[in-house]
Amino acid sequence: METSDLLTETHIFGDDTRLITVRADHCEALAARHIAHVAVIDAAAPYTVVRTHLSGAFMQVCLGGAGRTLLDGQWHTHTVGVASFAPAHVLHAFHCLPDTRWQLCWVRFMPTSPRSLAGAMAPGLTPFDGRPLEHAILGLSREMDADADPGTCATWVDIIERYVARMIDPWQREPRLNDMWNAVLDDIGRPWSLEDLARLANISPEHLRRLCWKNFGRSPGKQLTTMRIAQAANQLVTTQKKIETIARDVGYVNPFTFSNTFKRLTGFRPSEYRSRPRT
Repeated sequence: METSDLLTETHIFGDDTRLITVRADHCEALAARHIAHVAVIDAAAPYTVVRTHLSGAFMQVCLGGAGRTLLDGQWHTHTVGVASFAPAHVLHAFHCLPDTRWQLCWVRFMPTSPRSLAGAMAPGLTPFDGRPLEHAILGLSREMDADADPGTCATWVDIIERYVARMIDPWQREPRLNDMWNAVLDDIGRPWSLEDLARLANISPEHLRRLCWKNFGRSPGKQLTTMRIAQAANQLVTTQKKIETIARDVGYVNPFTFSNTFKRLTGFRPSEYRSRPRT
């Protein structure tokens, strides 16, 4: 896709795309977990989605075939056994490849979900077996088509939430990272160095690098940058603060550096991001 194609909210399904979805409007168990909807899809070109303002976090797992997903300002080939996570308030897009079917399942969170809070997790791709999650979503869908028993629906949603947690909560699998990044979120504007972060985690800088690559697929510095930009994006759409103030809040003394970094990761300058139409 061209850069210009990313400026407009787009949802193109096409005649050869099949979708099974359950929405919180019809399922109290999803609403209780602050999940907007879950879905399983078998897609084909011209299937294309562009979200210029992702109001709630979004997790998507490739079950078969391949497609292209925009995360961290870059296009990635999204293949079988890989999950993508897009936090709230980011530019997010994905589309089918020509002559290639793409099977996916996804979980879309409400803006009120803890998963959608600024800094909850940076965007990324993670190895993940999505078949159990697919079966749980299909189980919920079939129950909704049958008796829609509240207890059975709640059980299926609980299973969905447990599988989601396996992918979205890498910090919980490594307590040292969990404590460290929570401390960073409490003071995101501080000029954190690698040595500062390592001291917080009580490990060596090199060990910290290895743990971050293992759990997030990025270096500690890149993780810190993506968290800062996620915080900035949230402030741009939820407050009336000046852009220079937001830049300082998230650790950028130089507004020009902040603007360039924001553009690289989101596709927009901060002023453009704030002024975009919202869905």
